[in-house]
Amino acid sequence: MKQPDVKIYSTPSCVYCRLAKNYFQQQRIAYSEVDVAANPKAAEEMIEKSGQLGVPVIDIGGKIIVGFDQPAIREALGLDGIQIHRK
Repeated sequence: MKQPDVKIYSTPSCVYCRLAKNYFQQQRIAYSEVDVAANPKAAEEMIEKSGQLGVPVIDIGGKIIVGFDQPAIREALGLDGIQIHRK
């Protein structure tokens, strides 16, 4: 099964953004990161997709998740029922 594209809209100072990125790294899930603090056009795109100003906003194959919501992330990735990697 092909992994959907994952994009994380974040800011450098966001604790939950770091938690989300760490989670994806631990799960060996590739993602692209967009710093909305440095890229106003990306910030507009994020707001258009999510209706939110807060970060992180995570786009998983077109499914938008606001905040670091692990159950929603696992569901969007199709990981429910699959053992996750732990350190």
